[in-house]
Order: sequence, then C-alpha cells, then structure tokens
Amino acid sequence: MYIFGYGSLINTFSRQRTGNTGAAIPVLVEGLQRYWGKIEGSYPISPLVVVQEQGQCNGVLVEIDAVALVEFDKREHGYQRVEIAWQDITFIDDQSLKREGTVWVYTNNNFCTPCPKKPIIQTYVDTVLAGCLMISPQFAELFISTTKGWQHAYENDRHQPKYGNLAHVFKQDRLIIDQLVKFAIIRSHQS
Repeated sequence: MYIFGYGSLINTFSRQRTGNTGAAIPVLVEGLQRYWGKIEGSYPISPLVVVQEQGQCNGVLVEIDAVALVEFDKREHGYQRVEIAWQDITFIDDQSLKREGTVWVYTNNNFCTPCPKKPIIQTYVDTVLAGCLMISPQFAELFISTTKGWQHAYENDRHQPKYGNLAHVFKQDRLIIDQLVKFAIIRSHQS
C-alpha cells in the first residue's frame, strides 16, 4: 500500500519522523487540488490540504505497511484518508512501478482561508519546498504552480520555528525557497 504525500510528507526527513516508508516516487495526481487552509481546532498554523476536485497536484508515492499507516493516520489527524485510483496517477521521471495495492491520500474539505491567527508559516513552507528541491527545482516550481492560496496571511517564523516537523532545510535552499515563494505570492495577486 502507498500514501500520496503532497506537503511535508514530500520531505524524506519529515516523513521519517512518523514511520518507515519506501523510496519516494515523484508523481502528478489528477483530480486533487492543493490549497493553503486553516483547519479549525486542529493546528495552530494553516497547513496544506487537498480536496477531490478538478485540478492536479504533485507529490510523492511512498510505500508503507499497516503499522506505518496507523502512525500516519495519527500524524494526519483532522484529515480523512481516501483512496486514489491508479489511473489518476502519472509518474514523473519515467519511474515504473507495478500499479498494484491501495494508494491513500489525506484530504480535508472543511478548511478556511489562512488568517493572522493561523497563518501560512515559513518553517512549514521551508520543510515542504526543501523536500521538493530534493527531487528537483522543476518539481518545486510545479508545487508552487499547483498550490492555491499563497496570497493569504503569511508569517516568517524562521527565528522561532512553530512547525514541529521542521526537517533538514539547508541554508542554500532558503534563497531558492524565498525566490519561489515571492514568485508564488506575486502570481497569486495577479490572478
């Protein structure tokens, strides 16, 4: 069985804090739209959410076992685990994988716009984009372009991190991340 990671689970080091997984396989999934969204009563920040609707979302497939699934279910509290059909998954980098087993994704249809009390926070963005950059700069750019909501409340918490799963963000990546986020915010204000 597999989990489709579309946020912090893209980052190997963040993912490993929860459970053992196989290699991360970069994919693009049709029928999922990724947003920055506030989840009431659950998180002190606005994390990423996906909803099943028209759109596409890049991320990684990671193989897990039943024990790890229980741990990821705990990590992703406030989300609903739903199945993705294999025909909606396109492999990036021409990796071939037997299309067998269940693929799960954690969704949430009950989210609100990020606000100053629960903003998008830099250390969460850093973790996700550092994971994307481990795959490629193009993968990070695809993440930016397929994520909605960059124009909402945003807080730079690098001096005092609020994100508990901050994982292996290298100094040289921060400059690239800052440029990508700046582009995303400008683009979101223009649309």
